[in-house]
Amino acid sequence: MLLVTTETIAGKELELLGLVKGSTIQSKNIGRDITQGLKTLVGGELKSYTDMMNQARQIATNRMIEEAQALGADAIVGVRYTSSSILQGAAEVMAYGTAAKYQ
Repeated sequence: MLLVTTETIAGKELELLGLVKGSTIQSKNIGRDITQGLKTLVGGELKSYTDMMNQARQIATNRMIEEAQALGADAIVGVRYTSSSILQGAAEVMAYGTAAKYQ
């Protein structure tokens, strides 16, 4: 499955099949949340949260791809990601785009 952020794919005629999306809500355990909170006092990367968000993006992407495959898509164009905080230590990540089939 080809994923692109552009609305077209060079050299390909596309039939647009519709919106596809995938999402997940991820959280860290309370122990890690406390240690990451302490890290904010001294600064630096919050590695645990970086890992959490990377995993969440991968899950959301895979769910979007599954939805596109169910439509018979060859690619997803206009891929975008959004994230939002649900509560302290938990975030929703959504991946979305337009499923497309090569003509």
